[in-house]
Amino acid sequence: MTDRTDPLEADPFAFTVAGDRVRISRSGKIVTTLGASASARFLAAADASDEAALQQLMARATGNYRRGNERQRKTGRRSRGA
Repeated sequence: MTDRTDPLEADPFAFTVAGDRVRISRSGKIVTTLGASASARFLAAADASDEAALQQLMARATGNYRRGNERQRKTGRRSRGA
């Protein structure tokens, strides 16, 4: 049996509010900065979230953690069958 640790639990996101912007960081490095309107939406959702939901919210806000830690490759080609 393998040990399947939640990556967001092992290396969680954090956020700080700076004026009208929100900075989301992970491992001590800023991953993204949300603009004023996105920050307002984020903070409203964060107020209603528990810790696990807040981690998911920050992961979605960064855009790079949708399916783990990989990024989508942009090739400019259309997918087949679409």
